[in-house]
Amino acid sequence: MTDAVASATTPLTLPALSERMAEELARLDTELGEIDLLIAQAKTEADRHETRRTAAGEKLASATAAATSSGSTLDPTVGADLNAQLVLVTQRAALMVSQVDVLEGKRRALGRFRDALALYNESVSAYRDVAPPTKSGKAALPKLADPSGVPPAVSRLLLDAQEDLRREIARAMHDGPAQSLTNIVLQAQIVERLVATDPGKAGNEVRQLVAMVQQTLEATKSFIFDVRPMVLDDLGLVPTLRRAARERGRRAGVPVDFDSLGPERRLPMDLESGLFRIIDEAMSAYLSARAERVSIKLDWADEVEAVVAASRATPDLAPELGAEAEAAGDLPPALAAMMEDRRADARDAHEAAKRAAIVALPPSTWREIQGRAATLGIAAGLSADGAELRLVAELPTAADSTPDPAEGSEPA
Repeated sequence: MTDAVASATTPLTLPALSERMAEELARLDTELGEIDLLIAQAKTEADRHETRRTAAGEKLASATAAATSSGSTLDPTVGADLNAQLVLVTQRAALMVSQVDVLEGKRRALGRFRDALALYNESVSAYRDVAPPTKSGKAALPKLADPSGVPPAVSRLLLDAQEDLRREIARAMHDGPAQSLTNIVLQAQIVERLVATDPGKAGNEVRQLVAMVQQTLEATKSFIFDVRPMVLDDLGLVPTLRRAARERGRRAGVPVDFDSLGPERRLPMDLESGLFRIIDEAMSAYLSARAERVSIKLDWADEVEAVVAASRATPDLAPELGAEAEAAGDLPPALAAMMEDRRADARDAHEAAKRAAIVALPPSTWREIQGRAATLGIAAGLSADGAELRLVAELPTAADSTPDPAEGSEPA
């Protein structure tokens, strides 16, 4: 663990960086070889399914032609069977073709990254070779440094965070809209075939296709909002949080109350984005923890204070306990002792229910929020039971928010 921390905080020398780039190039070459193999296998499967699709289409056409030439109609059961086989192999062929497209897209992306990394490696090697000698006669191998003055370890952390974000976006796009679009293509092909063979059945398939398109459109809008809500830039923090509370509550089936007190103001972009991310992350974490109600409250004064809280309902056992205590007054000692034991059990159950009703913010989420808040200068506090997050951020003064006359002003 200590070695890992040390390697993450020690600036890289040029030889070490060149060696690491060479290792990454070797890994990329291996991955590209594996992808080429998968593409070849997928193309083989696609060709095989296309051959089957052609054969099934010819079989259906032959059966229809034979029935027509004999002056009769094709048996509905046989026709339905042949049509189902044709639709099935068509779907499989289209799915394999889309899989080939996905793999080829991944190969192109990795190939571009591999070529860029190879170019950077050549540049680093050339810079190392021409480094001026020191007084001892050895070539000086300067440590990697960022011209902006950012420490190398921080630059690497930023690059890692950017790559993680790109990876998550790519995975979400592949598992969400990309898969939905593939299904839409398959459905459109089914509709196209039915229009030619059985127009009466095409209407229902068209309605299913429209529903799939609408569902994919809504999912894409939600995805864009989760990545970067455009309304945050246009309207500010309050409308964005109100929409986020409504949408996340609708998806989770949990009421999310939102309230903003006082005259709201536009904040600097980094502070506005940071507050939204923190509050949205806390809201998502509480909803994932199966809260029955979540509330978000903003209070605008000399500073903006945000409170995110979550709760569950607790059973009220106090009336039952009171009734048992009142009834135990005239009982024999043994029965009174038994009633007392029952009251103790009921009190323990009540306390356990109250503890179970607490919705605590996960420790990992709290650590991420603390780090983000510290970066932005936001004071963050969590209640002892973890059920309430409180954020306080200073509002910019009038002088800070007044634009410089020399810079001009943008139209509203």
